Amino acid sequence: MCTVCGCGDGEVKVHGHKHHSHDHSHTHSHSHDDGLHFGHGPAGTSVPGYSQERLISIETDILAKNDRFAELNRAALAALEVFAINLVSSPGSGKTTLLCKTIEALGDQPLAVIEGDQQTQNDADRIRATGAPAIQVNTGKGCHLDGHMVGHAIEHLSLQRGSFLFIENVGNLVCPASFDLGEDCKVAILSVTEGEDKPLKYPDMFTAARLAILNKIDLAPHCDVDLDLYAANLKRVNPTIKIFNLSARTGEGMSEWITWLRTNLSQKQLQGAAE
Repeated sequence: MCTVCGCGDGEVKVHGHKHHSHDHSHTHSHSHDDGLHFGHGPAGTSVPGYSQERLISIETDILAKNDRFAELNRAALAALEVFAINLVSSPGSGKTTLLCKTIEALGDQPLAVIEGDQQTQNDADRIRATGAPAIQVNTGKGCHLDGHMVGHAIEHLSLQRGSFLFIENVGNLVCPASFDLGEDCKVAILSVTEGEDKPLKYPDMFTAARLAILNKIDLAPHCDVDLDLYAANLKRVNPTIKIFNLSARTGEGMSEWITWLRTNLSQKQLQGAAE
């Protein structure tokens, strides 16, 4: 994972401006009786030539540096009573479509968006078409956003007090689970077409998420999908996770998601006022 191989340090561009670059390559090899396993041992991964102790040391250092940037972001967002949501998913789950529909449903609610992709500004252009301000962060070879990238993007946004900040992470159910961006919560988005065992295959992400959105439920009748099994597997890896079933395309279930957002923003504003 990128906490030990360094792939989080890819070329980063914000508004087409080069931030930093760092090439990487990695290979892993580890055998076991019933297959190839790379996740055994205290480090949870395997890299040739590195002991488990060394891998833990590298990961601790990388995440500690990230956490310092994340805490700065969290403090800045708290001062403005901004509720920040880190949207995570695999590619093709419908994150951007859901986000566009969410912006439309929120109406005149102040908000801003940080878009994370390896290349292109396509998603940021889609967001801006709704009238919302958006910053595109291109990570190059990097497979996730990190606290430093997000802090740099926040500097380019004029966040209003009491607004939402939606952070659409790079499509990846692995590395974004480990990187705190200073957000209030992670929201994991699943398409019904991805398979009911997806939470079991990528447990770290769904353990880190506070909310799971099962998207594209309008396709469920055509895909032989067991929605109850999706929910059971999500609860198996994270008993406290909240689950919404919705369709961004048809609007089914959107009201529950919008109510959840507004409720959490209000709670953050009340917390800010109390402090």
